Amino acid sequence: MELILAISIGVLGGSGVWLLMRPRTFQLIIGLSLLSYAVNLFIFSMGRFPVGRPPILDPGTSGDPAVFADPLPQALVLTAIVIGFATTALFLVVMLASRGLTGGDHVDGRGPGR
Repeated sequence: MELILAISIGVLGGSGVWLLMRPRTFQLIIGLSLLSYAVNLFIFSMGRFPVGRPPILDPGTSGDPAVFADPLPQALVLTAIVIGFATTALFLVVMLASRGLTGGDHVDGRGPGR
């Protein structure tokens, strides 16, 4: 499980960085999204993977907190997902406005024929 998670974080991070280097704005936005997904998976993996353990304590009982999942990375990832969606929507609106003003979708504002 950890190997699959590490490989997926690496693939998402590498693909995101590769897309960030592309000259088109849509590819840049997708690259930022993939990179944020990789960071979210990395933060989520910091909360350990207790297999076969309950996620919360039963009412009225006390237990060893070391065997339960850490809720802080889960809360951070949920917050990052919401912020990522809002940022992606903002980037798309800015991209559409920029494309309307410049007539192209290159990052530097110049198309291949300019």
